[in-house]
Amino acid sequence: MSLVAVRFDAAGTLAEAWADALLEAGAVAVDVADAHAGADHERGLDAEPDAPSSWRVARLTALFESSGNIDAALARASLATGCSTGAHTLKTLPDDDWVRRTRTQFRPIQASNRIWIVPSWCTPVISDALNLTIDPGLAFGTGSHASTRLCLKWLDANLVRGAAVLDYGCGSGILAIAASRLGAGSVTGLDIDQDALKASRSNARINGVKAQFMRPRNLRRRDFDIVLANILADPLERLAPQLARRVRTQGDIVLSGILETQADALIAVYSQWFNIGIWGRDDGWIALAGRRNDKHGG
Repeated sequence: MSLVAVRFDAAGTLAEAWADALLEAGAVAVDVADAHAGADHERGLDAEPDAPSSWRVARLTALFESSGNIDAALARASLATGCSTGAHTLKTLPDDDWVRRTRTQFRPIQASNRIWIVPSWCTPVISDALNLTIDPGLAFGTGSHASTRLCLKWLDANLVRGAAVLDYGCGSGILAIAASRLGAGSVTGLDIDQDALKASRSNARINGVKAQFMRPRNLRRRDFDIVLANILADPLERLAPQLARRVRTQGDIVLSGILETQADALIAVYSQWFNIGIWGRDDGWIALAGRRNDKHGG
C-alpha cells in the first residue's frame, strides 16, 4: 500500500486538536514534532518540555492512503479545528508495510461506561464490555474525537431497546453500530460520501449488526425515535428543518461536532421544534440533546 505524507506547521497550542482531526478525517498515522526542536528560547520557562501545547510551532506529518481523497480529508480536518493547513507539502512514500509500523499508536478507547472502541489488531481490555471493532480509516468516526465520544455516551445512557435510530452523517458507521449493539430495533445511516457508506457497511458486517446505509435522497422512512447528527455547526444549522422532520413527536435529537461558543446559536434554531440544551461537554466540544415537543407543529 502506498501512502502520501502531508506535512505542515501549526501553532503548538493546536497540535493535539490537529492530530485528532486528521485521524478522524482518515489519516492512518500522524506524527507531531517541535518545529524548533533544540531552541530552548521557544519554550516557556514553566512549560512541560515535551508538551506540544508548550511549543511555539508544531510540525505535523499525516499519512494518508494514496487512493483516498486527501483534499477532502484536509478540508474536513480544517473545519474541525477552525484553521487552515496553509502551506503544506505532499510526498508519495514507497510501498512498505506502513500499516504494521503505525498500528502501534492505536489502542482501545473507552468511549463510555460500557462502550470500548477496539482496533481489529488489539485485544479488548475488558472482554465482556460492549466492544466495537473499528479500525482507523478514510471515514470520519473512530471514537478518538470528543464529538463522537459524546454521542456514544448519550446512546449508552439513553437509548431505549427497540428504538428506531437515524445517524445523519454516519462516517465510519460507529454511532449506528453502537446503537444496534445497545438494542435499537432498526438503524439507518446516511452520508453523502460513498467512501463513508462503504466503510459503514464493512464495519457493520465486522461487528455483526444489521443496519442500512444510504445517501440522504434515498431515505424513505419519515420519522425516527432518535436522530443523531455528529457533523459541524454550520451544516447542523442549515439542516435543522430537515432533521427536525425526521424526529417523531416525543422523539430525541442529539447534535454534536459543536464548539462551546456555537451552542447558543444552535439551541435558538432547534428550539423551534425541541426542548433542547447542552447535554455534555468534552475537551471544548459539546453535544446538544432535545425532545421534540411540536409546540409549533410540522
